[in-house]
Amino acid sequence: MFDAALIQQCADPSLKPAIVEQFIAQAGSQDPLAVTVRSGNRVVLVPKPTTPEEALVLIRDNLGRNAVRVGITQYPAGVGIFEAGQLKPEMVEPCENIRMGTALFAKVYRIVAKWYGNPMAKEVLPQVMDDAVIAWQTGYFEGVGVFHAEDPGQEKNTHTATTDPEKPEDNSDPDEVSGPPAAATDTVMSDPNKAGIRIDLSGIGARP
Repeated sequence: MFDAALIQQCADPSLKPAIVEQFIAQAGSQDPLAVTVRSGNRVVLVPKPTTPEEALVLIRDNLGRNAVRVGITQYPAGVGIFEAGQLKPEMVEPCENIRMGTALFAKVYRIVAKWYGNPMAKEVLPQVMDDAVIAWQTGYFEGVGVFHAEDPGQEKNTHTATTDPEKPEDNSDPDEVSGPPAAATDTVMSDPNKAGIRIDLSGIGARP
C-alpha cells in the first residue's frame, strides 16, 4: 500500500483516499521515476532512469513519437504539453505527480460515472472504478478521449458562476484548433427580406 500520509497531503480532494489508493495500485507505480513508453500496444524498452534529470531526458526523447506515462500515477506526459521544452522536473516529484495525476483521474472518473448515471449503489461503484482505470490506461472511454474531454464537474458551476457577459468562457481543448467564429453578417443574410441584390437580373429578356 502506498504512503497514506502522502496521499492525504497531495491527492485531489475530490477523490476519497480509498479511491486514490486503488487507482495507484491498479494503474500507477511505486517508483516516482517510473517512465513507461508505448508505441501502439507495444511497450518500448527504455533504460530505467535513476534521477529526475534522466527521467526528463527519456520523456523528451519519446514525447511526440510514443505514448509516455510518468511517475507514481503514470501521468500521461503529453497532456497539456505543446513542446518538450515545457516539461518540468516536478512531473516526477512524488507529491506533484500525485497532485497532477489524481486531478486528471478525478475528471476521468466523473466522465465514467456520468455515463453510468452517477450511481450511488455500492454494487455499481466497483464497475465505475474499473472502467475509469481502463479509461486512464487507454485514454478513451466509449470512443471519447478522456484526457481532453470536458469535465462533467464543471457543468454544475456554469449555472451559478458569475461571468462577464462580454467575455465568453473558454472551455476549448488546447490541443484542438477552433474553427473561425461565425461572420456577423450570417444572421442578416439568413433573412431573405434583408438580403441585398447580389446579381443584376434586370437585363434578362430585354430587347437589344
